Amino acid sequence: MTFEYKLEKTCQDTKARVGEFSTPHGKVETPVFMPVGTKATVKTMTPEELREINAQIILGNTYHLYLRPGHELIEEAGGLHQFMNWDRPILTDSGGFQVFSLSDMNEITEEGVTFKSHLDGSEHFISPERSIEIQEALGADIIMAFDECPPYEADQDYVKDSLEMTTRWLERCIEQHQRQDQALFGIMQGGMYQELRKESARQIVEFDLPGYAIGGLSVGEPKEEMLEVLDYAPDLLPEGKPRYLMGVGTPFDLFEGVMRGVDMFDCVFPTRVARNGAVFTSQGRITIRNATYKRQFIPMDPECDCYVCQNYTRAYIRHLIKQKEVLGIRLTTYHNLYFLTNLMDNIRESIKNDEFLDYRAEFYQKYGIKQEKN
Repeated sequence: MTFEYKLEKTCQDTKARVGEFSTPHGKVETPVFMPVGTKATVKTMTPEELREINAQIILGNTYHLYLRPGHELIEEAGGLHQFMNWDRPILTDSGGFQVFSLSDMNEITEEGVTFKSHLDGSEHFISPERSIEIQEALGADIIMAFDECPPYEADQDYVKDSLEMTTRWLERCIEQHQRQDQALFGIMQGGMYQELRKESARQIVEFDLPGYAIGGLSVGEPKEEMLEVLDYAPDLLPEGKPRYLMGVGTPFDLFEGVMRGVDMFDCVFPTRVARNGAVFTSQGRITIRNATYKRQFIPMDPECDCYVCQNYTRAYIRHLIKQKEVLGIRLTTYHNLYFLTNLMDNIRESIKNDEFLDYRAEFYQKYGIKQEKN
């Protein structure tokens, strides 16, 4: 299987671009937002509902699936697609971010990472080879190299050593990787240091992989610093390969990332805030549990044509959320994911029609986002 990326159009005024890449489970149009299905499910959503909202590709989480139910069981079931009844593309991360962020006790060596499970405290070891072995068993279309994601506060010397180890780990991942029906993406690190970002990109691009990710952002840094890195980081990666910004996914992040040349995004944010009753609307984000909406017998977003907004009112959904009814978080999650997938559909069309900046300005004005300089 050849993973082919085709760059179809670049915005005349920005670095925004439209493209398409092929996988064994279908083509993905970019730029794209990918809902996160951490434990082989996008929380509260059925695969049928994900298809309804036009989710082109979803994520699975190597760390969590390795711990439960175990990659061997998923392989026995026929792979992740068969296990969860999803017939479109899947991307799995390497487990690296979770190993570093969820475990308060871990030991990082050149060989890999020894860590304790956040579930029961049991000790585990993941190396680059082990990560690839797990991901090959899961059978996702796109798999990620095992990397270290340094904390935002890490100093320059630490980040330099870390990115060089990440490159050595990438080489080991490539040597371990056997399945031709999976695309292995490398990950650029380098923290907030431009020279280190350049060095990391230079090192990983030499391997000529099917795609590349920008890691180490949205790890606690101020938004302005993230955007400063994105002003140059995508340009360090090949124009003819998809560029994936890991772990970022508010409407603002999507617009700003696309404008700087990013093709792929993922984030748990839309599903996480939905469970607390926060929903995206064309007029900005609202918290539906607030008393303001108790007698509002109108859709959550009157301008939205999703199933939820066509059939349920703010007052009813507020009632469900207040009563902790499962249907409430199902409806807010469905709407939030539809809002972002539909937003990306519109962004792609605006780029094709040479209207991206106009669409961004119109969206920002209605949503209440201060217009940034281009």
